[in-house]
Amino acid sequence: MHNIPHEHFLKSCDPQVLDETLAFHALGNYCLHPATSNLTILHGIDHSTLTLLSGKELRYDLLQENTLNSENLGPLPPNSPLNRDRSCDRFTDDPISFPTVKGLLSALTTASAEGHHRLYPSGGALYPVDVFCCRLGPGNDRWPSESDILHLLPASRKLEIIVATQPDDYLKEALLGQSFIGTPYLALIYVAFLPKTLFKYRYRGYRLALMEVGSMYMLVDLQCRALGLKNRVWSGYTDHMVSNALSINPGLAVPLCVQFVGY
Repeated sequence: MHNIPHEHFLKSCDPQVLDETLAFHALGNYCLHPATSNLTILHGIDHSTLTLLSGKELRYDLLQENTLNSENLGPLPPNSPLNRDRSCDRFTDDPISFPTVKGLLSALTTASAEGHHRLYPSGGALYPVDVFCCRLGPGNDRWPSESDILHLLPASRKLEIIVATQPDDYLKEALLGQSFIGTPYLALIYVAFLPKTLFKYRYRGYRLALMEVGSMYMLVDLQCRALGLKNRVWSGYTDHMVSNALSINPGLAVPLCVQFVGY
């Protein structure tokens, strides 16, 4: 049996741990909406300070420079599969064929049909992070469903159809707002189902879920390069609108990040 009802995790999860984790997560939420566009900002740091602080390394021995000067590290070879492309600054409107979409998502399924382990690490092999594959770009007759939202079932290696309950552009508005990165064809939304995240490791489970998401989107990033796709990891979205679009309960499941994919 690949799947079980949500209630099995909920009844094993400490409600206080769930409430406090949800409250902590909500501290990072914000709303992108035309009515509040002049009030919502990511930071108040001026450009010169950002230039000074961005991309710098830190030394922990503040008294002296103490490095292995004869043991400098070389870069990866140019043909290394670990050489990732830079995040896409602007996507085109070009569609992605659905066979290519399936090839992209295959990186997040189980490693073999017999077991439940996947191609990325997960604390306790719980895999509490779900992936919703959402079409944002123009229509494509190869898309297999009337719904633009598909939920990956990694163990079954199938895609669950999520019936949209909001207008067509609702999810696109929730994810992109007034951004200037073009029109990515796909959005992969990484969602943590909190009872599954917390029932075993309690508060520590939230940290493990964040670790898992990083492994997942890096794996997708490398798969994008292999398939000739561009991508960008994104956190500038309106959380409650994303939850509404996916028809998920915001008191139990939270979107952790988004990965745009396109050309």
